[in-house]
Amino acid sequence: QVQLVESGGGSVQAGESLKLSCVGFGWTYRRSMAWFRQAPGKEREGVAGIGSDGRTRYADSVKGRFTISKDNVKNTLSLQMNSLKAEDTAMYYCAASGRYYDAYLLSSYFNWWGQGTQVTVSS
Repeated sequence: QVQLVESGGGSVQAGESLKLSCVGFGWTYRRSMAWFRQAPGKEREGVAGIGSDGRTRYADSVKGRFTISKDNVKNTLSLQMNSLKAEDTAMYYCAASGRYYDAYLLSSYFNWWGQGTQVTVSS
């Protein structure tokens, strides 16, 4: 049984920072992992992905502001979010793949999902 638990969401002002964390149980962090987000009325979108070799991929909207990283020993995936904007407001989800190893931003590559953590940015 794979379980992913996110934390670190909250409410901040535009320009501030937040760090999200995702702890995994019953699974190794040696395959693809990613952060997705979904705003009200919008589709879920891939924000940042990381492969087994540490290579990363980012959505254009967050490049230069967000950084994804993982700790294979602690089974923790992180997302450092800087210079937050109102349009970053969304529910953020951690995702893990049971099959793939590269960095992806498409939800079809991922098997397991966390429950989400809310990020609200006020302008």
